[in-house]
Amino acid sequence: MTAQTLLHVDRVEKRFGELVTAAGVTIKVAEGEFFTMLGPSGSGKSTVLRMVAGLELPDSGRIVIAGQDVTNLPPWQRDLGMVFQQYANFPHMTVEQNVGYGLRRKKMDKAAIARRVAELLELVNLRGYEKRPVTRLSGGEQQRVAIARALAPKPRLLLLDEPLSALDEKIRRDMQSQLKDIQRATGTAFIYVTHDQEEALTMSDRVAVLNRGHLVQVDEPHVLFRRPRTRFVAQFFRGCNVVTGRLERQGEQLFRCEVFSLPVSFEGRTPADPAAVAIRAEDIRIDSSEAREGELRFEAVLEQVTYRGVYTDYQMRLADGQVLTASATGDLDITPGQTVRLAVDVDRVVPLEAEPG
Repeated sequence: MTAQTLLHVDRVEKRFGELVTAAGVTIKVAEGEFFTMLGPSGSGKSTVLRMVAGLELPDSGRIVIAGQDVTNLPPWQRDLGMVFQQYANFPHMTVEQNVGYGLRRKKMDKAAIARRVAELLELVNLRGYEKRPVTRLSGGEQQRVAIARALAPKPRLLLLDEPLSALDEKIRRDMQSQLKDIQRATGTAFIYVTHDQEEALTMSDRVAVLNRGHLVQVDEPHVLFRRPRTRFVAQFFRGCNVVTGRLERQGEQLFRCEVFSLPVSFEGRTPADPAAVAIRAEDIRIDSSEAREGELRFEAVLEQVTYRGVYTDYQMRLADGQVLTASATGDLDITPGQTVRLAVDVDRVVPLEAEPG
């Protein structure tokens, strides 16, 4: 059965002077979903989150939570929790005092508070830390305290605004896995804001990509990664090449560039201008002499080789001067200046549509 919609951001607009931070954004989040808003600084993702939280009011549009229009309600009447980048724990309190703070404000019974705090500390792997001052914890531990405190009142919705960006890489990777485990265990819907593509792909059920206040694409992570709809989305994920050309209509739409052509379908969408296609670097086979059915074959000149551990990147230049990168495992017997034969399956070449706005 399809999960019911918990949050509906309905055609929300927000301006700060001439700056548009939300341009008719519409988003639906289901009960129990891990939903991420992804984009660079200034894309509008944090502004949308703050409007959901009630910390900003939209200029127009609605915020609906569990069927109730909460657009003009204050944050404490929205039945949600929030976790910030800088933890916002109370430094003069212990771990258990921090986690139980919201429950004490609700005047819950002391025994019930103790049970709920113990349950949450078990969930975030901090059992045994109850009496420890929060200032004596590591960054990752402090963030887990903040998450437990936000979850303590059992909110319908938990909002997380770049909560891992202040952590070092190893701790951040560990926390990505833990956050998803926590979300699954509680069944609480999470709305997560980040500019980190790996975080979005790793943890999310669905991802919304924003750019300059516009909602560009909403999809499951694997669809977003493999089938970007616009140049912006394609280039936001490392390793995706964008090749431009021209679009011809000869019975069917035909994309042409200097070294290859192929039929494309935009399914009623508006093509990018100039026409463009996306090809992921790992989908390009290098020095391919064996012809296969359903593949696109072309040539390029190798310009640069960059070792990246598991993969090696090979930067190529097409005959019209466009540059693309192919990625391969192992060392290939090719050198800069050499003309290389390349191949890619046609169904891995994605036609791009016009940017919104």
